[in-house]
Amino acid sequence: MAIDKAVLPVAGLGTRLLPATKSQPKEMLPVGYKPVVQYVVEEMIGQGIGKFLFVTGRKKRSIEDHFDDDPELESRVGAKDRIGEVDYDRESVEFFYVRQRRPLGNADAVRLAAEFVGGESFVVGFGDTILASAGQPGVVRRLVYDHESSGASATIAVWEVPLEETSRYGVVRPAEDGAGGAFAIDGIVEKPAAAEAPSRLAVAARYVFTPRIFEAIAATDPGVNGELWLTDAIRRLLEWGDAVRCVQLAPGERRYDIGTPLTYYRAFADFALADPHNGPAFADYLRSRL
Repeated sequence: MAIDKAVLPVAGLGTRLLPATKSQPKEMLPVGYKPVVQYVVEEMIGQGIGKFLFVTGRKKRSIEDHFDDDPELESRVGAKDRIGEVDYDRESVEFFYVRQRRPLGNADAVRLAAEFVGGESFVVGFGDTILASAGQPGVVRRLVYDHESSGASATIAVWEVPLEETSRYGVVRPAEDGAGGAFAIDGIVEKPAAAEAPSRLAVAARYVFTPRIFEAIAATDPGVNGELWLTDAIRRLLEWGDAVRCVQLAPGERRYDIGTPLTYYRAFADFALADPHNGPAFADYLRSRL
């Protein structure tokens, strides 16, 4: 796979999860044995990504520490796989960091990656969202394939949500039928009310962009809450006549958005139940409580 760089915006404040996020990033909250962001990184490593740029902010230093080597811990417990993570050196994975000084929106975070990606297309994945897939190829690999074969400026992962939940997401307007789960769009809107939603297909926190997105961000005015939004920059691409496409999550793939207490509880429960060692006992405990 030619595209091997990913940008992970992780500078958000996580205010909806206070006080748990007062002194630690929401991306570092545990889901089962692992922090959320580790699932995101491992998902992408498994699909050919080898270079990661974390766009961090205040109180996010623990993310950098987590992906550093820890010789003292390794000497105490043994090999890296005993710690429960990928051997990043063996996989030739590289990590880079840039700091977003103020929380000015997810498009502003992506803007800071221009030097890192250079003239190459790249993946964007939100560090607080897990995409679980039972099969291969995963959604990132499918995004990359469609992006490279279509020549689109942007390719977006989407999933179908209940109409009453469209106000929580960016929502796309398909321009054609989604044969093979992939299709072009001619519109996108941020957090529309149910009566105004152009479809039930919501952005699923994974994208592939060409460097054209940086021009679109530069030409985009601040939107909701005075922030720069990727949704608005993508709409600018459409206004310019650039091709924007979507790839829909396949049956068996699921998005876990660790953004509210309820969605966090759901994610933790699902991954705890899937634990081959402790899942059955946890299921018995839940049955006794319910």
